[in-house]
Amino acid sequence: MHDDTISNEGNLKRKKRKFEFPHVFALLFGLIIITALFTYIVPAGEYEREVNDAGRTVVVDGTYQQVESNPTSPFGILEAVHKGMVNGAEIIFFIFIVGGAFGILNATKAIETGLANVSAKMAGKEIYLIPVVMLLFALGGGTFGMSEETIPFILILVPLAIKMGFDSLVGAGMVIVGSCAGFTASFMNPFTVGVAQGIAEIPLFSGMGIRFIIWLIFVAFSIAFVMIYAKKVKKNPETSLMYEIDKRRTMDDAEHDPIIMQLTPRHAIIIGLLFLTIIGLAIGVTYFDWYIMEIASLFLLMGVIAGFVAKLRVNQIAESFVDGCRELVVGALVVGMAYGILVVLEESNTIDTILYSLSGAIGQLPTTFSAMGMYATQSFLNFLVPSGSGQAALTMPIMTPLSDLTGVSRQTAVLAFQLGDGISNAITPTSGVLMASLALAKIPWIKWIKWVWPVIVLSYIVGAIIITIVHLFVWTV
Repeated sequence: MHDDTISNEGNLKRKKRKFEFPHVFALLFGLIIITALFTYIVPAGEYEREVNDAGRTVVVDGTYQQVESNPTSPFGILEAVHKGMVNGAEIIFFIFIVGGAFGILNATKAIETGLANVSAKMAGKEIYLIPVVMLLFALGGGTFGMSEETIPFILILVPLAIKMGFDSLVGAGMVIVGSCAGFTASFMNPFTVGVAQGIAEIPLFSGMGIRFIIWLIFVAFSIAFVMIYAKKVKKNPETSLMYEIDKRRTMDDAEHDPIIMQLTPRHAIIIGLLFLTIIGLAIGVTYFDWYIMEIASLFLLMGVIAGFVAKLRVNQIAESFVDGCRELVVGALVVGMAYGILVVLEESNTIDTILYSLSGAIGQLPTTFSAMGMYATQSFLNFLVPSGSGQAALTMPIMTPLSDLTGVSRQTAVLAFQLGDGISNAITPTSGVLMASLALAKIPWIKWIKWVWPVIVLSYIVGAIIITIVHLFVWTV
């Protein structure tokens, strides 16, 4: 009888055991394995490449040829992880340095005190913060291609959203969805529109008026999506997909870091220092071509100065920096795992084969559907090549002559690249920026997908409609 009872209890425990979604490392490593298996099926091939007058390395159309197969070996799968870490080192250490700087900032208690005061002053009006913040990020994405630069803001806006009665998805959505909408429909992003138009040999930033209208459309429905969800969570927090996780985070914060409601002059100086840093970032990126190294250095300087303003000891500053890095270990290493997928594709010479096959399929489509074929191709390739400028250099030398042959205007070909390149940036696991941002926000990738998929699907549908309209009625030649 006793044995039967134990057996029944064991069966009940097994029945109660729920499906556990794979850890992000397990998920990405699984994708590396799947990609490696495809290298045994997809033939190896490559295009010739040359450096054009603008100094960009571009693909030479008509030069594709198959080469000796180089499938990824079982041990090569493991090597891809290390190589991915090395290739992603620039972003990985950027995350560590920025995270460490915010670790110092958090130790001063200035940010959480400021957040508490902002939350109190905006009581009943919190929802209006969303369109303002998202417009700013959309402008950054639409003008200077704001992408990696958004990562530090996750550390500010996620806690603010939670304190205002929303959830971490709203905080991360303001940053990620806002910047992605602006980046996708950019009207003067030099890294996507500029590079693509340069390769297509059309005037730089021509067609800006049409692109600005498209930008407004994408930004408007993206803001509406986040606001509708935010209102629902504000009304009933338990409807949040992150309810349990955010609840534990709030309890931990309350236990270990009680909010200091009194805003002291030192706190005000440190908050002012943060705003100066953000202004400096915008100026540096816009006028001095700053990138990851300069931005990381700027935030490190901010962290050290903030520590001295708060009268922290040198050892306290160092320990706070390490604490900030420790919080982001998973997020930083996720970037390297994502890069491992690209390593497999590049070393096996299968990216060019995929591109050749897709471009050949487009050439067989009726003229009316050629633009849509380009859009679909670019959308697919962005999962393999998440870099906007990299995808432009890879695809536009082929799409440009293809557009001439199929009766699609070069402006439309650029737009197809632009929209196809940008939309999936908010979901693709090969995007180091996305995975790092989600790790900072402590949002599991699968939770993010469950939340963001409606706006992604809508974006693809709107993109298809827009491309069809401009192909048939606007950019007809």
